Amino acid sequence: MKKFVKILLIVVLLVLLAVTLMWQGEIRTLATVKQVGDNPYLYTMQYMAAYDLDDVIEKDVDTNAELLDYVVSRIGKGLPIKISSSQVADENGELKTFNCTSFQAKQADGEGYWYGRNYDYFKNPTLVTFSYPENGYASIGCSDMSHIGYGLDKLPQKFLSRVNCLAGIYAPVDGINEKGLCTSVMALPKQASQQDTPKHDVGTTMIMRLWLDRCATVEEALALLETVDVRHDAVVGSGYHYMVADAGGHCAVVEFDKDDGWKTIVVQKPEGENSMLVTNHLLNPKHYTAEPDSTVGNPHSRSWWRYETAGAYLREHDGILTFDQAQECLSMVHWVDLPIPGGKVEDTQYSNVYDQHELTLSLRNWNDYATTHSFSLKK
Repeated sequence: MKKFVKILLIVVLLVLLAVTLMWQGEIRTLATVKQVGDNPYLYTMQYMAAYDLDDVIEKDVDTNAELLDYVVSRIGKGLPIKISSSQVADENGELKTFNCTSFQAKQADGEGYWYGRNYDYFKNPTLVTFSYPENGYASIGCSDMSHIGYGLDKLPQKFLSRVNCLAGIYAPVDGINEKGLCTSVMALPKQASQQDTPKHDVGTTMIMRLWLDRCATVEEALALLETVDVRHDAVVGSGYHYMVADAGGHCAVVEFDKDDGWKTIVVQKPEGENSMLVTNHLLNPKHYTAEPDSTVGNPHSRSWWRYETAGAYLREHDGILTFDQAQECLSMVHWVDLPIPGGKVEDTQYSNVYDQHELTLSLRNWNDYATTHSFSLKK
């Protein structure tokens, strides 16, 4: 009997050792998932497991379902793990929550630029992910945790419940890297890019992860964009455009031509301007209109009102803002309980101000504008 117990203990120890070796990066990562202060809906994570962006590209992972299946295949290593996303269209094939705002503005009290970002959606928890890849730039990325299976009633408070957090590395909706490059995504109704050339495909958030890991400047980001096809998940019911800005003050909005095979259209910040702004309607000259038009944007989210309101504030200050003014610009166009068809309401999930010189993130969660959570990319 004693011999049997001894053998059993050895077997258990060997199994534990094998598990530790196989999932050591993932286990170390999950151990870093922490709630921020007393806020049960804001978490941080330092990603310490391996990930291979070239592998994602080569596999043409472009839809949300494919991305989550890919994550499961990497982290599950054969185990029956399931990750699902709540980001799906309604019965009309639409996703009516399109209220994000982003801008770059010159610092009035510093050497660099601010990158401001409102992320407006239903009330969901937020994950702030720190990444320090061996073959890429370090970055901070923010993710809407509903996209990776969480909600107000499902939170990563216990160790095993944190597994889905590992998908956050592939799903930033905005972020900054160690070179000061910032990016964010804004939704557009029924304009899901379906680029289709011999190049490999990448999905909605993967292009931003590639920019954060591999690009130091807007020029490099646009060059990388030419090497892949960006395909948005049509099941979600919306398309997207992106803002990308570097520490030198260069800024661009990347859009896709719905009338010409989804060809990329780049809108650059005009020479000599100190700021650039984007909300939820197309800015390129071919499609831009000063009047609300549902074919190029979302009037329901008051995209044009937000564009004019934040734009007027930026013009009033010649595109040069203090930190407090950058936060104020975002607060002017945030939402509290915005009614959505179907009886739901939407809020500003968070307001971010990135310092592209100091490499910091200042985050205000769920319209709590009296509390700023500060994060730094510098160790």
